[in-house]
Amino acid sequence: MAIEVLRVSAGTSEAAFSLIEEYYEAVDVLVRDDRGVLQSYAADADGGIWLAYFDGQPAGCIVLRTQSKLDAAGEVKRLYVRPAYRGRGVALHLLTELERFAVARGFQWLYLDSKDDLRNAIVFYRRCGYETCDRYNDNPQATVFLRKALAAVGLSFQR
Repeated sequence: MAIEVLRVSAGTSEAAFSLIEEYYEAVDVLVRDDRGVLQSYAADADGGIWLAYFDGQPAGCIVLRTQSKLDAAGEVKRLYVRPAYRGRGVALHLLTELERFAVARGFQWLYLDSKDDLRNAIVFYRRCGYETCDRYNDNPQATVFLRKALAAVGLSFQR
């Protein structure tokens, strides 16, 4: 079993876009980023899209969006692992790479939103050190808001 996580470039983003579209359908996302917005994430020097490969096959993705409204912060978006690859550490590899990148870029906080029915995702984020915070955006579907201080990032996962 080999998991490899790579940052997507604007020219190599098709597999990531396909996974993000799967994510939209899987969790019934109403407000979706179009391809142009996804391309801008991939091209952002302080953000990005990462794609996880499991034994060479695209298995999952994650997005880091810069947050100009929040000081020295980014937002974790679109963490998705295909069902066949769940429970194998793919999500943790993706989140860890994103967090390492954010630390290297000088971010002090990472934020994310979710919704109540994504219980497994919320448990995962909490185990990775994310804590409840106030609403920071106007996402109409979001009911859960979390953040993590990166100064203390040991990039650990609690079981």
